[in-house]
Amino acid sequence: MTWPVMAGAMLLVLAGCGGQRGGDNGAEAAQEPTNCTVEQDSRLSIATGNTTGVYYSLGGALAEAITDETDGKLKATAAETSASLQNIQQLVAGTHQVAFSLADTAADAAEGKDSFDEPQPIAALTRLYPNYTQVVARNDAGINSIADMRGKRVSTGAPNSGTEVIANRMLTAAGLDPANDIQGQRTELGKTVEGMKDGSIDAMFWSGGLPTSGITDLFTSQRGNVKLIDVTDTLDKLKEINPIYEEGVIPAATYQTPEDVPTVVVPNLLLVNENMDGNTACVLTKALFDHKDELVKVNRAAEDISLETARQTDPVPLHPGAQKALDELGAKS
Repeated sequence: MTWPVMAGAMLLVLAGCGGQRGGDNGAEAAQEPTNCTVEQDSRLSIATGNTTGVYYSLGGALAEAITDETDGKLKATAAETSASLQNIQQLVAGTHQVAFSLADTAADAAEGKDSFDEPQPIAALTRLYPNYTQVVARNDAGINSIADMRGKRVSTGAPNSGTEVIANRMLTAAGLDPANDIQGQRTELGKTVEGMKDGSIDAMFWSGGLPTSGITDLFTSQRGNVKLIDVTDTLDKLKEINPIYEEGVIPAATYQTPEDVPTVVVPNLLLVNENMDGNTACVLTKALFDHKDELVKVNRAAEDISLETARQTDPVPLHPGAQKALDELGAKS
């Protein structure tokens, strides 16, 4: 058997790789967890984000945790992507078996609205840490609010990313048409940071954990030339779209800014196909919490991953395997 055929065969044991929902569409329902162990050697791909973001660094650490947790039976790898929206699309298509996502994009997928024509077959393993909307402007651009971005060169994030979703919603909430009122740049974080440095981009949106290495690089190299923008004046209109949006604060110590900056936060979720085998989902959830300390060492955003908030994934359903894992983990704590 050739390697591509072998790899495809191994991925089939991770039920839930397909894109159909259960019932009339023919996909089998998720198997209930039994012993929370995996019996067969398999490979697993985790959809993360771009290489300078928190998803990618934590995804790599999670891949190592899964491999360690299963003594190598599940060989997990982290894949670079454009993040939330693309992650869900490729999760449903079977390209990846686990995906990081912003909760607002995941809610759209579960309910079949905005970027999704119908409800998607996704389930959550856990709620993760919150993402902070980090809107940065060059000091010489004359931008002190989102409304000031009219006519400016603005990066709204990579195409099909959660950053792009929230950027467009914020622009609209501020009375701007994202397609016509700004010179939109749909660029990933690394290229966006370079554009901010060389002056080809006036302002940028980023939704990520604290700190994000790309933003740290920007403030370190452009100290005095860039600033964070308070975007909380859009919060009321964002809550009309999805009540999951909340107010938060980017502490001054995060990027050594002059003061704390209020912002909008949204949780992250760890997703799988709703048809994933229950034991696999249970193992993946346990691996995350059993190895949380290793994730924190990679990025301290993982400090906010908590059993107390793990089940708060609505409207995305919690996978039965994750439910079993969280029950067992809670009993030990």
